[in-house]
Amino acid sequence: MMRTLYGVGPADIPAMDTDRLRAEFLVGDLFAPGEIRFVYTHVDRMILGGAVPLAAPLAFGDGAGVGTEYFFTAREMGVANLGGAGSVTVDGKRFVVANRDIVYVGRGAKSVELSSDDAARPARFYMNSVPAGADIPHRLIARAEGKPLDLGDADRANRRRLVMYIHPEVAPSCLLLMGITDLAPGSIWNTMPPHLHERRMEAYCYFELSPDDRVVHLMGRPDRTRHLIVADGDAVLSPAWSIHMGAGTGPYAFVWGMTGENQAYNDVAPVAIKDLK
Repeated sequence: MMRTLYGVGPADIPAMDTDRLRAEFLVGDLFAPGEIRFVYTHVDRMILGGAVPLAAPLAFGDGAGVGTEYFFTAREMGVANLGGAGSVTVDGKRFVVANRDIVYVGRGAKSVELSSDDAARPARFYMNSVPAGADIPHRLIARAEGKPLDLGDADRANRRRLVMYIHPEVAPSCLLLMGITDLAPGSIWNTMPPHLHERRMEAYCYFELSPDDRVVHLMGRPDRTRHLIVADGDAVLSPAWSIHMGAGTGPYAFVWGMTGENQAYNDVAPVAIKDLK
């Protein structure tokens, strides 16, 4: 199952009501038990996916939805497990995937199979796929292999740990960057200060929220911000022209994925809080 989002520009935002804003930038209902779901966005051609295998594995690889022979004829992907133990099998090679592990699937793969060890506690696979122009081997990046960066300040409620997984310093890719950020106890703000990265887009998938909690995700141009109310398992598209920051009503984490002209994580233009409107 794949649906398409065509993307909009910053000039379109002022005319959007809440429903339209959510329809264009918020991707919900990715994680359905026993299904794989994909969303193809024209924002740098990123595909977001969710899969929750139960007793039977879930498989994909056909390229009909992307106009190529195979899904990975000209694409790469990161597959993050946000649920129970499972496995990702790429062209017959099986990777055992624990919670917070990520599998990199390189260009040229023909089939991917996703499985849960226990249908009562299924794996919850979140996927980012982008166009790729190089062949890089598939590999597992275990949680312990990620590169952590501790950021922010507790007294400003934005202390957090960012862990790089698919990144030149950990596991190379062609254009995809992917990692996971956790907020420290008592902190609520992510991505501070807010910033723009004109040469890259980003997607967030928020997880580990309680059913009663939400994240208020801020987006838009710095002088004309908007917000999205985000629940557990929701993903947000952040085009290059949009800021991205958020605050939660309770504990949460998020997967970030990026693609664009480069993989320079610090190629950003910070925006001062006092300049936001």
